Amino acid sequence: MTNQLKKYDVFEILDKVCAAKTKKDKINILREYDLMPVRDILQGMFDDRIQWNLPGGVPPYTPNRPESVPSNLMRQHLKFKFFVKGLRDSERLSSLKRERMFIDLLETVHPKDAELVLSMVNKTPLKGLTKTLVQEAFPDLIP
Repeated sequence: MTNQLKKYDVFEILDKVCAAKTKKDKINILREYDLMPVRDILQGMFDDRIQWNLPGGVPPYTPNRPESVPSNLMRQHLKFKFFVKGLRDSERLSSLKRERMFIDLLETVHPKDAELVLSMVNKTPLKGLTKTLVQEAFPDLIP
């Protein structure tokens, strides 16, 4: 990973994709920023095999202030395994513990990254981003 890639949050990368005018440009941006956190968000959003072990909708959380976020999705995406139905790490947690961890994650990252995570969990695609586009950019990611 180059230093240039480290400068962006996940929401900034996906904002670039959504703002691109052509399909080719969107695919090129996705491939340029081919990072695990970006792939995790896209797979969680579009892969029908992934079901979230969380209640739908928006949980009661307090968004962080953008200027004072203690972490980001580049680090926090590793916690997604605790929220996926059927995974051992998720199933061994009580609902209360899992939901508390999820709220903590949302409150730890940039508010726009938190919105992105909520879109992923609720399977609500971003405007300008489709499953077909993601499959074309990353043929190995989603069947």
